[in-house]
Amino acid sequence: MPSRKTTVAKKKKPVVTKTTKKATEKKTPAKKKFVEKKPVKKVLPKKVATSHVTAKKVVPQKQDAKVEKKSAQGGSALGGEKKKKPEKLQPLRGMRDLHPKDAKFWRSVYRAAEQMSEAYNFEYMEVPVIEDAKLFTRSIGKGTDVVDKEMYVFEDKDGNDIGLRPEFTAGFARAYITHGMQSDPQPIKVWTSGSLFRHDRPQAGRYREFRQFDCETLGTRDAAVDAELITVAYNYLKDLGLDTTVRVNSIGSPEDRANYVIELTAYLRSKRSYLSELSKKRIAKNPLRVLDSKDPQDREVIEEAPQIIDWLGEDSKKFFMRVLEYLDHLNIPYILDSTLVRGLDYYTDTVFEFSLTDQKEGSQTALGGGGRYDLLIEQLGGPHTPAAGFAIGLDRVVLALKDQRNNPKALRHAPKKSPVYFAQLGDQARQHTLRLIEDLRQENIITYHNLGKSSLKSQLEQAHKIGVTHTLILGQKEVQDGTIIIRDMESGIQEIIDQGKIVKEVAKLLQ
Repeated sequence: MPSRKTTVAKKKKPVVTKTTKKATEKKTPAKKKFVEKKPVKKVLPKKVATSHVTAKKVVPQKQDAKVEKKSAQGGSALGGEKKKKPEKLQPLRGMRDLHPKDAKFWRSVYRAAEQMSEAYNFEYMEVPVIEDAKLFTRSIGKGTDVVDKEMYVFEDKDGNDIGLRPEFTAGFARAYITHGMQSDPQPIKVWTSGSLFRHDRPQAGRYREFRQFDCETLGTRDAAVDAELITVAYNYLKDLGLDTTVRVNSIGSPEDRANYVIELTAYLRSKRSYLSELSKKRIAKNPLRVLDSKDPQDREVIEEAPQIIDWLGEDSKKFFMRVLEYLDHLNIPYILDSTLVRGLDYYTDTVFEFSLTDQKEGSQTALGGGGRYDLLIEQLGGPHTPAAGFAIGLDRVVLALKDQRNNPKALRHAPKKSPVYFAQLGDQARQHTLRLIEDLRQENIITYHNLGKSSLKSQLEQAHKIGVTHTLILGQKEVQDGTIIIRDMESGIQEIIDQGKIVKEVAKLLQ
C-alpha cells in the first residue's frame, strides 16, 4: 500500500502546471525546514548525549561572536570590563631624555669641549661604560660615598661583578696599563666626554645618569701640568660665559695625610656633639669626608678644624707653591681653601674645584674639579706613573647656561641654524626638491624642509616658526619653467631665479 501511494504521487507531479510547480517549489523548502526543526526540538530535552554534542558545536560559536563583539568595543564578554590600555613607560628615576629644544645648549658645551681640548693638544679617547667593579672599589676607595652608596653594581650572566662607571679617571688609569702606554712618549694627554652613573638622590643639576667633560695628563709629575689642567677647565667655562671661582688646596702625600688624619680625628671627636649624623658616622670610617660635608650644621666645626697644609712635607709644600706660582703667572684667579679634599681616595697633592655663584641666592654650585693621583696606576697593577686630571659636570653647565639665556657666549659654539627653508607643492615638485637639496648639501649648505603634503601656508608658518630669513618655493609651474622662488621672510618680497643658480644664491645668504 505505501508503495502504491508513492507511485501515484510521482505520476501526479508531471500533470502539475508550471505555475503550480513554482508555487510548490517555494513551499517545499519551508516544509522541509519545518520538518527538520521539529525533531531537534523533541530530541534535545530527551537525548542528553545528543544535547551535549550539539551544545559543544553550536554554543561556543555564538559565544565567540559575543567575545569578538565585546573585544571590538574594548570590553570583556564575561565580566564586561574595559580592555586595559598599555602602560605608559617612563624613564627610570634620575634618568632623562635630552630633548631637541635643549640640543643647542648640549651641542654648544660638547663643541666647546672638543675645541678647548684640541687647542691644548689633548687627544680623544674612550673607555667602556661598564668595567669590573673592583676597578672602582680599588681606585675610588671603600668608605667613600661613591663606592658605599652610589655605585651601580650587578652580577652578569657569568657571575662577574660589573660596575657602571661612576667617573672617568679609573678607566683611563686601567687603559694606560692595558695598552702599555708607558712605552709611548710621555706625558699622555687624553680627553673624553660621555655618560656616567651614580645612584644619587636626584635634584636640580644632579641625575643618576650624568655627563662629564674630562681631561687627563698621565706620565709626568710637574707643577706645570697641574696649572695647565686648571687653566684648561677655567678657560672652558669662561669661554661659555660662566664666571667661576677656582678653589685650590694640597692634601700632600699619603704619609702627610696619615699624620693629619690622626690630628683631625681627635679634633672631630671632641666636637662630635655639634656634627650632623652623617658626619658622626664618617669620623670612624673616613674622617676626611667630614671636611667635604655640605651640611650647614657642620660648617662651623669644619672652619675651625686643623688645616692640612700645616702637615705637608717639604716636597709637597714646594710642589704646591710652584703650582700657585704658575697660576699667578697665567693670571688665573684662585682661592686657597684648606677644607677642600675632594671625595675620592686616589688624590695626592694638588686638588682643585670650580664653582659658580648663584647671583640670586649667593650660594655656590660646584661645576667640576680634579687633582693629582700619582699612585693610582701603580695601585691598579701598573708601573709607577704620576698623573693628574679634571672633570666638568656638563648637566650643571647646561643648567647654568639656560639660566643665563641673555649671555652672548652661552651658545657661541652651538651649530648655526640654516637661514633657508625649502617649501614644495606637488609630487613633481617634491622630486625636484630632493635633487636640489642634494645639490645644496654637496656644497655643505643645509636647509630646513618638509617633504610631506603640507600646504604652502603651513610650510611658510613652519619656516617662520623656525626663524629662517629666506624660503625657497618650488611648485609645479616652477618645475616646468626651470625656476625657483626665493622669498624674504621679513619683507615678503619674492624673487624668481633659475634653478641652476640656486647654490650660488643661497651661498650669498650664508655670508
